[in-house]
Amino acid sequence: MAAPEPIRVVIPTYNEADTIEPIVRAVLDVLAPHEAGVLVVDDASPDGTGRIVDRLASELGSVEALHRPSKRGIGPAYLAGFRHALDADAAAVVQMDADFSHDPADVPRLVEAASGAGVAIGSRYVPGGRILDWGSRRKAISRWGSIYARTVLGLGVQDMTSGFKCWRRQALEQIDLESVRSEGYAFQVEMTYRAVRAGLEVVEVPITFRDRRVGESKMTGSIVVEAALRVPALRFGRSR
Repeated sequence: MAAPEPIRVVIPTYNEADTIEPIVRAVLDVLAPHEAGVLVVDDASPDGTGRIVDRLASELGSVEALHRPSKRGIGPAYLAGFRHALDADAAAVVQMDADFSHDPADVPRLVEAASGAGVAIGSRYVPGGRILDWGSRRKAISRWGSIYARTVLGLGVQDMTSGFKCWRRQALEQIDLESVRSEGYAFQVEMTYRAVRAGLEVVEVPITFRDRRVGESKMTGSIVVEAALRVPALRFGRSR
């Protein structure tokens, strides 16, 4: 019987002290049969998130903390986490939020789906996918963002803004991570676009997305503007 492949789950954090320990333990529980680890990339959270992760790392050998000196955006946080995971010889890298909007129980499904592709996306907009706890306005903005990105970039991926993905190692190695420029949630669109442009197979796995349990959303007007401007820049060659 083949040994399980090493999996790393990358979770970026900023002020997630209330959720980080439960999400880390939940992820490790569902990946127990695998050689799995969780890497938390914390942007100097003033609420003590980083200290909680350090404690978990000292208690659990499968948890690591990557501390950054300041809040620099979700895109750079993920890129730092991806590089760290690749340096640790991960065969698959999962990216997910810390607030339980992404269900840890879905992680094994994404890992399995990615085993036959380059990247598996946890999708809200394929049959079987859904969003709970959001109002109609927020649902409309999210859906419009995916349709806008899909249309401008000429892609068939339904959930372009999903932040719940599993990447095979070879997929991340084929993408020029050093040239990725998106800092906010446009990062999700840019990475999917680059995956398709690199000829990687992208599969969408239906998920149920829930609003965060506690804390505040990190979405701001400037993040929305960046995403709106970044999409045509990708399509028309101004990605650097």
